[in-house]
This record gives sequence, C-alpha cells and structure tokens, in this order.
Amino acid sequence: MDAAEEQIRALVDAETAAWDARDAGALAALFHPDTVWPWPPNSTAHDPMQWVMPLGRYNRQRWIRSWQELFDSHDLVHNWRRTLRVVVSEQGDGGFAVVDVDTLWRSRRTQEPLHWKGRACKVYTKVDGRWLFLFQTGLLEY
Repeated sequence: MDAAEEQIRALVDAETAAWDARDAGALAALFHPDTVWPWPPNSTAHDPMQWVMPLGRYNRQRWIRSWQELFDSHDLVHNWRRTLRVVVSEQGDGGFAVVDVDTLWRSRRTQEPLHWKGRACKVYTKVDGRWLFLFQTGLLEY
C-alpha cells in the first residue's frame, strides 16, 4: 500500500472516530469546502431520481449544527465500518474508498432506531498536500 492509500484509509478512520466521539468539529475538519452530499432516502434507492440533498453545499456552521442536533437527540448504539478498497488516481491527487457502514442511532425521546447501513464510495481530493472528503455515494446495498 502506498502513502496516498494509507492517508485515505486514515481519513476514513478519522471520520469513524469522529462519529464515535460525536465530535462535530472533528467531522467538519475532514470536508473540502466544495463538498456536496446527496443521500439516497434508503439503502435500496440506487436511482438518483429518488435522492435528496438536505444539507446543500458544505457550510461549516450549518453542518456542525445539524450533526450536533443528531448527537444531542440520539445515542450511538454501534458504528461499525470496514474499508474494503482504496483507489488513488495515477496523478495522486484524487481517490476513493469503498466502505461498508453499519451505524445505529437510537432516539432518546422515542427510542426509535435510525440505522445507516450499506456501502459507500467516499471520494477524496488532495489540496495543498492535504486529503479532504469531497463527495460520497450511498449508503447503498449491493
């Protein structure tokens, strides 16, 4: 494994650790300012015609506030993630990681589960020597 692949794996691990710690600031530090993040409404919605974009273009304050609302209203039951593959462009300035995610939250008020489960393709870009999260597809079942 080359250095760029190791750095991308480290970013996936840092994201996992930030979710585990419920640290919205640590999550925000991983994102490129041009990130946009459409989501499928469920893990079987492979057709992007069904996808939604609740957060818009990356806005540090808005995204931190949204994550903090989740952390304040839900308990993290488990957060299992496994990186299956990392690919880096020949130019060394772009890459992606294929990650299986199984994250379960439980509402403190209603006890209802909020389950994130499926496969993601997390896309990264290297800017000024630093890798940043740019985009993600999924979570989708394959």
